[in-house]
Amino acid sequence: MKPTDINDPEYFHKVVDCQYACPAHTPVPEYIRLIAEQRYSEAYMINWDSNVFPGVLGRTCDRPCEPACRRGRVEEEPVAICRLKRVAADNKGEVKVMMPQGPFPPNGKKVALIGAGPASLTVARDLAPLGYELHLYDEQKKGGGFMRSQIPAFRLPETVLDEEVDYILDLGIHTHFNQYVSSLKDVLEKDYDAIFVGTGAPRGRDLPKLPGRWEGADNIHIGINWLASVAFEHVSKIGRRVIVLGGGNTAMDCCRTARRLGGDDVKVIVRSPFADMKASPWEKEDAMHEDIPIIDNHVPKEFVIENGRLVGMKFEKVKAVYDEKGKRSLVPTGEPDAFFEADDVLVAIGQENAFPWIERDLGVEFDEWEMPVVDKKTFRSTHAKVFFGGDAAFGPENVITAVAHGHQAAISIDLLCQGKDLVTERLHPHVNLVSQKMGIHEWAYDSSVVADRRYAVPQADKQVTLTNRKQEVELGFDQAAGYKEAMRCLNCDVQTVFSAPKCIECDACVDICPTSCITFTADGDEADLRERAKVPALNLTQDIYVADGLKTGRVMVKDEDVCLHCGLCAERCPTAAWDMQKFWYNVTKAGSVKYGPNGNGSMVQITRNGHGV
Repeated sequence: MKPTDINDPEYFHKVVDCQYACPAHTPVPEYIRLIAEQRYSEAYMINWDSNVFPGVLGRTCDRPCEPACRRGRVEEEPVAICRLKRVAADNKGEVKVMMPQGPFPPNGKKVALIGAGPASLTVARDLAPLGYELHLYDEQKKGGGFMRSQIPAFRLPETVLDEEVDYILDLGIHTHFNQYVSSLKDVLEKDYDAIFVGTGAPRGRDLPKLPGRWEGADNIHIGINWLASVAFEHVSKIGRRVIVLGGGNTAMDCCRTARRLGGDDVKVIVRSPFADMKASPWEKEDAMHEDIPIIDNHVPKEFVIENGRLVGMKFEKVKAVYDEKGKRSLVPTGEPDAFFEADDVLVAIGQENAFPWIERDLGVEFDEWEMPVVDKKTFRSTHAKVFFGGDAAFGPENVITAVAHGHQAAISIDLLCQGKDLVTERLHPHVNLVSQKMGIHEWAYDSSVVADRRYAVPQADKQVTLTNRKQEVELGFDQAAGYKEAMRCLNCDVQTVFSAPKCIECDACVDICPTSCITFTADGDEADLRERAKVPALNLTQDIYVADGLKTGRVMVKDEDVCLHCGLCAERCPTAAWDMQKFWYNVTKAGSVKYGPNGNGSMVQITRNGHGV
């Protein structure tokens, strides 16, 4: 097998599973170590550089990093990465002085940002220090987009959102709130050098053909619209009996909000089996904790209307049948239809994009689903000046994905305004690999691996939270619990680096390895080596580390999937053939040209105008 090229930054990036799984590629182990050291402001700023909204995401992130966490392979539960982000946010000091400080020398370029959600705000954060004149348009009265209108205050306090939105607006953004953009043509005629569209997926799906839908319209509400009406205090109550249709996170937000606005008999009814629901497991748990039943395998059949008013819904009972390819079909069970009483129904069965304000003769092409044709690398549309990101680009996702889109779109806009090629001139990630050896048996990081169950995040009393929709439910880790949870991290960014010329093939590392992930064997192709490893390396999604150059002609094979990064191989090795080296990977942002020290040993991004980020 061809030896592993560890000079390829993507090799070790993939080994840092949490960071690799994060759409914005936040350096997770680095900020977790800083939390353990009580360096909360530094931990916050590492997050702010990558994901822009640490306080928001520490409460609401969809957590793609956690299923990837290596700790989940040792024990049942991964590190609480998301909630540790909140620890940094809750305990930070004055961080604004660590952010770029305006006013910034203007570069003569103007950019319009349509929609003030996380994607547009990320573009603004990245471009403002480079001297761009940025104009942000939104029909809401404040910035935040769906973070403000669709995430309930009991999950995301308005003060947290305001603080992190203001960090960006204070960079000198020209805001045009309470202003709906009704024509892209009009915006293009204002002579902007680029336009970024981050308007989200603003239209909730409906059931327009279901019998009774329009007769009962006064009490049948589209979930995302209803949540926005609650957020902006246009709606303050709901009927006692409430049905929520849908199995995603929006449905969970709807049912929990309904409980707080007077619904004491709230139930979620979903077509799919419980296990197939799109809602995150913790979202379902929170709903059930608040005494909200989730009834699965029921397909809506009719809104039942009596005397001109909604009284409930009728459902067909189904069961899930899967074919040999795993494709699911919902098959009627033949049982009688089920009827559930309801004073109000919230329809939360999905979202879709709507672009009635974009004229179809401007050069912005749309596909058969009425989605803009957008390049997945540059985020440019078929119009040279128009870019899309977040839910507006490829459909509904989440905040962290919108942030990742914003970073890449900002790079593209900056390159466009400099007259550079948007593909060939893109910036490579900043990487570093530094030995952690401080002595014969001492490392610059805590390398112990102990069995330690995930710590539970405390919640406010249910009797209090259900009577106040603005009372935050989760209280977050205190500093002591945050430290304990942080210490569960296995430091997957501290890599085992092997030097074949130093190896005497004594097998000491093989003997000491707690997961038997190291093997010295005759060479072969990858499939063969995976089978002949001391413990077969069966997870094909994770690479194996192969090094040749040994004196016997054998190769060293290490299964990266089960390595605990404990450093025992390096401690036991008599010739220092193994070393533990910290790998730093950071996605570069618009305008980044180099990195430099910030005076305390850390590295900061230095932009073209000299500001550290």
